[in-house]
Amino acid sequence: MEEATVFNVQRFSTEDGPGIRTTVFFKGCPLKCLWCHNPEGMSPKPQIMWYDVRCIGARDCLTACPEGALELTKQGMNIDRGKCRGCGDCAEACPAAALELIGKKWTLEALLEEAGRDRAFYGNSGGGVTLSGGEPLMQHKFVMAFMAACRGAGMHVALDTSGYASPDVFEPAAAAADMVLLDLKHMAPDRSLELAGVPVEPILRNARWLGGTGKPVWVRTPVIPGATDENGNVAAIADFIVKYLPNCERYDLLPFSNLCSSKYKRLDQVFPYEKTPLVSEERMAELKALAESRGVKNVVASGMMAGKKTGIVPQ
Repeated sequence: MEEATVFNVQRFSTEDGPGIRTTVFFKGCPLKCLWCHNPEGMSPKPQIMWYDVRCIGARDCLTACPEGALELTKQGMNIDRGKCRGCGDCAEACPAAALELIGKKWTLEALLEEAGRDRAFYGNSGGGVTLSGGEPLMQHKFVMAFMAACRGAGMHVALDTSGYASPDVFEPAAAAADMVLLDLKHMAPDRSLELAGVPVEPILRNARWLGGTGKPVWVRTPVIPGATDENGNVAAIADFIVKYLPNCERYDLLPFSNLCSSKYKRLDQVFPYEKTPLVSEERMAELKALAESRGVKNVVASGMMAGKKTGIVPQ
């Protein structure tokens, strides 16, 4: 039976499509965005995270690891990423849950059952199931079967995708979903390669095709200081939406968040934006007005911002 590698199933989500949703995060992504909020979703393989605040120094994990990939020192847990194969034996042996396996195998039946637990909330709120990541289309065969099963069970399905996939993968998957959440990050070819690690044209090609389907679409742009927040970039995305995506029902401007910094540390990775300040509420309002001035309808700017009434201030 075919399985998928998933790193999180988030229930009662309200940010990944309309209504109350269950968001399934599939592991693996072809993009390498420097600001990625889910670094644990980049690699398609299971990975171990260590939580220092939970560790009680029991050392059961050291003997449980079949590869000898762990070393507990005064400075903390050293994980030899070259040796670790993500079996999860160390996490199972840890009495304090200080080690966690990120990325678990799910069968279609088990995942469908999990997604259906909140079906009553979907109907009342206009919600459903969202397939996200990582990039769900990296596991497109399972994703196609899972979407069909969800829709067969009467659950609304949203596909949250970077759009970076071959047409023979993207088009059937987008057609099988009830709606598509499409990320457009940077329109300049050189900047797309620099910031996201992939060319932008395959994404735009798929977006243009999507615009001709009539499928409900939400476009989303992460607003990253010094990267995607340039006026010219937001204007170019807005112009693209007006010209090629008449079925775009909503344009989300998503302000940069640094809450993912701890994830990078637990994966022994460096977060280039760790010291980057939050985007101000005023700047988000400017970008929203800019997109609206280009003719985009229903522009939404929401999230963690500096100066917002929540009391968040720049770092």
